[in-house]
Amino acid sequence: MQLSTRNQFPGRVVSVASGEAMSAVTVRLDSGQEVTSAITTDSARELKLAEGTPVRAMVKSTEVAVATGAVEGLSIRNRLPGVVTSVSSGAAMSTVRIETPGGETITAAITRDAAEELKLEPGAEVTALVKATEVSLAVG
Repeated sequence: MQLSTRNQFPGRVVSVASGEAMSAVTVRLDSGQEVTSAITTDSARELKLAEGTPVRAMVKSTEVAVATGAVEGLSIRNRLPGVVTSVSSGAAMSTVRIETPGGETITAAITRDAAEELKLEPGAEVTALVKATEVSLAVG
């Protein structure tokens, strides 16, 4: 199966903390970076998620925010530092590609105005921000 989701990262489940309705799943990506996914407890059970389960963490590029300065005081769990490798801009939107220290490429789709205001260009140090509720998990 092919998906349009640009950001797909292989990894393994490190932990599953399940509540009545929601579960927080921590995944260590193959690069060593950890991300958290908040999914329904029913989904975690149906996927048979447990420590060591191989998964693919997926995030739509429209769900990735970009910060150029220190990131403090946010509830966003996933903060992936990196360096901008390219910026492609259209009339309204820009696609920003970010390479993490582990070698993953994260794609963010942000407004052109935001990319210009942040002065995003290749070589800029940034942090990709993704809410845990926006990280989907796939097995198999």
